[in-house]
Order: sequence, then structure tokens, then C-alpha cells
Amino acid sequence: MERIARIAAHVTAPNPSPLTAMPTASSPIVETLKAKMKPLIAEKIKLKADLLKAGETKIADLTVEQCINGARSVKCMVTETSDLDAMKGIAYRGLSLYDCNKQLPKAPGGEAGLPEAAFWLLLTGEVPSEAETKAFTEELHRRAVVPQYALTIIDGLPKDMHPMTQISTAMLALQKESIFAKMYDQGMKKGEYWEYALEDALNLTAQIPIMAAKIFANVFKNGSVPAYDSKLDWAANYAQMLGVTDDPMFKEATRLYLMLHADHEGGNVSAHTTHLVGSALSDPYYSWAAGLCGLAGPLHGLANQECLAWLLQVQKDMAGQEITEKSITEYAKKTLAEGKVIPGFGHAVLRNTDPRYMLEREFALKHHSADPLFKLVDACFKALPPLLESLGKVKNPNPNVDAHSGQIMTFYGLTQQNYYTVIFPVSRTLGVMAQYVWSRAIGLPIERPKSVPLDVLAKTALKK
Repeated sequence: MERIARIAAHVTAPNPSPLTAMPTASSPIVETLKAKMKPLIAEKIKLKADLLKAGETKIADLTVEQCINGARSVKCMVTETSDLDAMKGIAYRGLSLYDCNKQLPKAPGGEAGLPEAAFWLLLTGEVPSEAETKAFTEELHRRAVVPQYALTIIDGLPKDMHPMTQISTAMLALQKESIFAKMYDQGMKKGEYWEYALEDALNLTAQIPIMAAKIFANVFKNGSVPAYDSKLDWAANYAQMLGVTDDPMFKEATRLYLMLHADHEGGNVSAHTTHLVGSALSDPYYSWAAGLCGLAGPLHGLANQECLAWLLQVQKDMAGQEITEKSITEYAKKTLAEGKVIPGFGHAVLRNTDPRYMLEREFALKHHSADPLFKLVDACFKALPPLLESLGKVKNPNPNVDAHSGQIMTFYGLTQQNYYTVIFPVSRTLGVMAQYVWSRAIGLPIERPKSVPLDVLAKTALKK
């Protein structure tokens, strides 16, 4: 791990990365990973072939509203890793987030499922053993090598550039290391696409916490990143590199956050963008850089930042008042009467309380019950859904995960709101990379839907 220590100190030797050439041999844990994936891949390829025989079978009706309003709920793409049920929430390979949190291996003394174990589950369809998880964590540490030129590029960016712009730039800076791109240029066979995509996916997953921590240090501190610690798990090491607190519960909170946000099927903006760009056989670095640009939008990943800003404004406006369900209800009525929105309530797909919110709530109830900001979040949880339901403003008046995440981060001293969205992609890397590998494994083609102008749509929809 000497090489990793040098990375953290930013005194890397020229081109130290093993990624600049095709690896000469995979590690035992990667061979185990591939061995578990191969029979599942063969099974899914056969299923795809069987389904294509029924290619003309109709699976859904398309409405004019869906066509105009962002293809909402149109079933028109395949994502193997997870599924989103409107009532139950997200499931990783058929396991609810509650089950994932119970069944996935944990850090010693911890209660949150490890994110890298969730990554294994998304890739293989199996919950890894403790031994497999440990070896997989060590494999990610082995790959956590960032070339000096990429760090230099990040160091050269303006400190007032938004951290999301910087993390997308970091992915493009690392694209030079893509094994998939190198092997494509050498003429690899289609059946090999997924294996080299997997190499990139593992490398990218190992690298992004280092780049994210470096961006945090550059923008909000003096540029120095706490030492990389290969004795920690993937999420805990990232939490330590942020250097915001010595509280060990921040590591546990980070594990929980990164596991809960790992995947969210393929239709959300960042996952769909990554899928779309990847369908052109752009490598994982290109694809995730594009996905990150979508994640930066206020209607997607930036929402957690907006939710915290709203909570802090409420706290400021109600200073000196008792926070109760009644007082929050009155504040919310005034907010809505002014034509403003209350962020964090409702969801594009969910029609029930977001399980991610509930798992974060359980964590906060146990560890933050006396925190004034949590008391505000708790009052909102109890007061706002009945109010919003009575007004008929949203189809789902319940809170989503963004309504809670900021409180947990703030509690541990991570108060830099502009950085919150960067934590999201560190987690979502797991899901989009698993999706990318599986898209190549089952041979999904380039995505090319048909578009029509409004007047053409009108000829069909407004027939008399």
C-alpha cells in the first residue's frame, strides 16, 4: 500500500498507475467475481433471445402526456441491477433496501450494510460472504491509484468552480486510463466487452473517492487530503479523507448513505444518461462524466442541497419559536401561499414514503434525537404529508431521501452545502457501473428512440 500512501500525499511517480496497460493477471477475487457473473450472463443472454422472439408483443400503451412530459413511466429500456416499485421503493437484485441493510456484510461493530457489498450484489445477484467482501474491499484499495496528471488537472481548476463540475472533469481526466477504450482500439471481441468494462468499473469506483476528497480539500480547505487508509472499508476511507470529524459514527453514516444511494434503476437522469452514452460504446469514464452532468441538476442530485437550504431557512425564520407540528404546518401554509415549493416531499415515481428516508430516519432517531435540526426534520415528517395531501398538491405527499440527508451530514460537521451533490455520485458510481457492465454483458444495442414534433403528434392525438 506504499503506492496508495504516495497518492494521498500527492507525490506520485510519473505514471504510477497499473491501468496504463492491460493487467497481466486478475486477482483471485476478481476471478471469483467473474465466475459468479458468467453463468448469470449466459442465463440472461438466453432470456433476451427468447424475449426477442416475442418482439412484437405489446407491453404498454403510450399516452400523449407521457410523450410530452419526459416519458414518465414508459417501459422502454432494460436495467438488470435494480427495480423501482412505486409503493415499495428500490430493490437491489430483488432485495429491498431494508433487506440489503440487514443482509449485507458490515464493518466491525457497524449496523449499515457496506456499499462495496451492495456493488457485489448488483454485479452478481448474490449477497457476498464476509470473506468475499473483505477481499473485494482490498481489491478496490489495490486499484485506488490516481495518476499525478489527473490530480494536477483538479488542482488547476478555479476554487469557486462548482464541485460537481470538478468531479465530472475528474472523470474525463481519468479517461486516458480506460482499459475498455484501449482494448476496443485493439479489436476485442463483443463477448469480451463486459470483462474490460468491469476492469474500468472497478478502477473508477476505487478512484472516485480520492478525486472527490481532493476536490473537497481544494474548495473548502487548504488542499491537503488526510492519508488514505487501506485498513478501512471503502466508505469509511472516503469519510476519513474528507477530514471533517473524528467521530466514528460519521463513517457509519457515510456507509449508510453510500449504500442507500448506490442504485435507482435505469430511468433517472444520471443513470439513463450514463446508459445512453455507454450504448454508443463510449467507455465508462466518458459515460459517467456525462451522467454526472445530469446528476448536477436541481431536479436530480442537487435536490439534497436545496432541501437543507430550506430547512436552515425555516430554522432561521422560526428562531425563538417552539418547533411543533402545528407551527410547522402554519409555516408551510404561508410558504405555499407565497407560491414557493417545499423541497424534499413527493417523488417522480414513488407513491409512498421513500425507504431511504426511513432508514436514515432510524439512524437519526438512534444517534441524533437531541439535535435541533433533526427535531425540525421530525416535525416536518409528521406535519407536512397530511397538509400536502389535504391540498392535493402532489401525488405522493411523503418525504423522499433528500429531505433527511442534509441533517445527517450537518450533524457531523459537513456543512458545505455545495459539496453534498458530490457525495451522491461517489455512491451512485456503484449502480451506474454495474449497469454499464451488464449492458455490455447482455449486448444491449445503441439507444435510439424516435422523436416527433408537436404538430406530428397532434395529427395523431387531435384527430377528429
